[in-house]
Amino acid sequence: MAEKIIGILGGMGPEATLDCFEKIIRNTPAVKDQDHLRVIIDSNSKAPDRTEAILGKGASLLPLLVQGCRTLQQAGADFIIMPCVSAHFYQEEMRQQITLPFVSIFDVVAGTISHDHPEIKVVGLLGTTGTVRSGLFQKRLGEDGIETIVCEDKIQERVMAAIYDVKSSQSDRPRKAITDDLVAAAQSLIFRGALGIVAGCTEIPLALSQRDLSVPYFDVLLLLARAAIRLAGKEPLSLR
Repeated sequence: MAEKIIGILGGMGPEATLDCFEKIIRNTPAVKDQDHLRVIIDSNSKAPDRTEAILGKGASLLPLLVQGCRTLQQAGADFIIMPCVSAHFYQEEMRQQITLPFVSIFDVVAGTISHDHPEIKVVGLLGTTGTVRSGLFQKRLGEDGIETIVCEDKIQERVMAAIYDVKSSQSDRPRKAITDDLVAAAQSLIFRGALGIVAGCTEIPLALSQRDLSVPYFDVLLLLARAAIRLAGKEPLSLR
C-alpha cells in the first residue's frame, strides 16, 4: 500500500504543533531518513483565540481553518490532523466544506480508551474553558460509555491560566509552577472519581506527563500522532 501524506493544520499553538510533529517522528519505525513519512505543516498562529470564539466573545475560526485545509490539500496532503483540541469545536462544519478526510482527536481518544483501557469508565478532562464548556469532547467520550468529570470553576481558572502560560514565551512562571497547578487540578479530578486523566488541550502535555500522575494519562497529541502514522500506512513503534 502506498504511503499517505500527513497534513498538519497547526499553529494553535506553535509549540503544540512542533510537539505533534516530533511525536510523529519518534513513533515512526525508521532507520534512515527515507523511512519517515512525508508531512506537510501549515502552522498559522494567526487564528483567533479558540476559547473566546467558542464562548461567543471572539471571531469564528471556521474560515481560517477551511482555508488551511485547502492549502494542505493543494500542497499534496492525503488527510488532515489538527493539534488543537479547542478548534475541534468546528470539526463538523469543516468537514462540510473540505474534501480531505479529517482525523478527530475526539474519536482517537475515545477509541483508544475503549480499546486499550476498557476498565476505565470515568475520566477527568483537563482542557481549555472553551473545550470544557462546549461539551463536545465529553459527548464523544459518552458515546463509548465513558463518563467525564471536569474541574470545578476555581480550579478550571487555574488550568486555563496554566495553558496560557505554556503558550507564552515570556511567562513569569517557571514550567514547574505550571506543572504543579496542572497536577493539583488532575488530583482534584482523581479525588472525585476519575480513573484516568485526559490531557484535553495540546499545550498540557508540554507541562504534564504520566510520571506526574498515579492513574493512566492520555496525551492526546501522542495518540493523534500514532493514529496519523497508522493512517499513513505504517505501524507505530511500541510505546516505551
